[in-house]
Amino acid sequence: MKMHFGFKILCAILLMYVAVFAFLTPLSPALLQSDLSEIQPGEHTFTLTGYNTHFDGASTNALYLINDSTLSFPCTIEEVIDHSHLRARVTLPQEIHSKAFAFVLNNDVDGTVFLESPLKVDGFSLNSQLQPMEMPRFQQREASFFSYPYQPIIMESIRNLMWHVPMWFTMFFLMIMSLVQSVKVLLKGQRDGDKAAVMIDPDQVRPHDNKAAVSAAVGMVFCILGLVTGSVWARFTWGTWWTRDPQLNGALAVFIVYAAYFILRNSIQQEENKWKLSAIYNIFACILMFVLLMVLPRFTEGLHPGKSGNPAFSQYDLDSSLRTIFYPATVGFILLGYWMYHIRLRILKIEQEHENLLV
Repeated sequence: MKMHFGFKILCAILLMYVAVFAFLTPLSPALLQSDLSEIQPGEHTFTLTGYNTHFDGASTNALYLINDSTLSFPCTIEEVIDHSHLRARVTLPQEIHSKAFAFVLNNDVDGTVFLESPLKVDGFSLNSQLQPMEMPRFQQREASFFSYPYQPIIMESIRNLMWHVPMWFTMFFLMIMSLVQSVKVLLKGQRDGDKAAVMIDPDQVRPHDNKAAVSAAVGMVFCILGLVTGSVWARFTWGTWWTRDPQLNGALAVFIVYAAYFILRNSIQQEENKWKLSAIYNIFACILMFVLLMVLPRFTEGLHPGKSGNPAFSQYDLDSSLRTIFYPATVGFILLGYWMYHIRLRILKIEQEHENLLV
């Protein structure tokens, strides 16, 4: 079975597009940190650090220290050191609304950026009845470049979304293909006269068995890639290569289940038994894959986005900048997996034809 040439061209174009923009697209400007860790009533001088910011290229930098989204204290910028560092001072009164503080900076290049700052508060009188101040009016920045959303913990590793998640989508696609072919294997039986035994026609069953095995094998490749990219991401964001996360452990269990599928196939010499048992086990494996990766993680605590109060990526990406790369990446890798499936299937057919000639 030959694949259409345009199908391969589309796959190549999508993956090249993803490879270029996944790495070259910058992150949105953000405030990274402040050296102000402890405050009390009076004047404080501090240094603020930005990320992908343009402090020295802006015409004005308006900086405020916001208390509980209610009180705003203007900061005087003493020196713009470079594009990502500035020195400022702020004077705080005796009474504040709460212990929650955040820096808000606005300029005509970066727009408005925030930093929630866990400050140690001492010497203040907390008064929740203070009259709220009118929040400052910031000038809006025209979008001058395309960027990914900045997240404090994920940071640059957010680019791994374009590689890690499409691996699992591709694996699911290939394993479902394998499931369909295994069902066809079990349905390709015919009764021999009045006998109850089911006689299998090898010419009808073998092609479906080949497709089931090949699609599962290629799916295993993407399962391994998903585990590797996930482990690298975990090391950056969670501080460890592996942790007791239900989705992470479920993915490893899926790999083990499908590895057992190939062990089972290779351990049975009689072809008819191998086809039947492999098909039955493959159906079980695909169902278990959905349970381990799609069902159980939704009912357990975990570190993955969307679990245990962690927002999902759809909530991070309000401007859809990630989607413009993520969707093509998903389609591109699924096409690549299907392409690899066709190549491996053709190789298997050639090997079997060669074996028949030798016999």
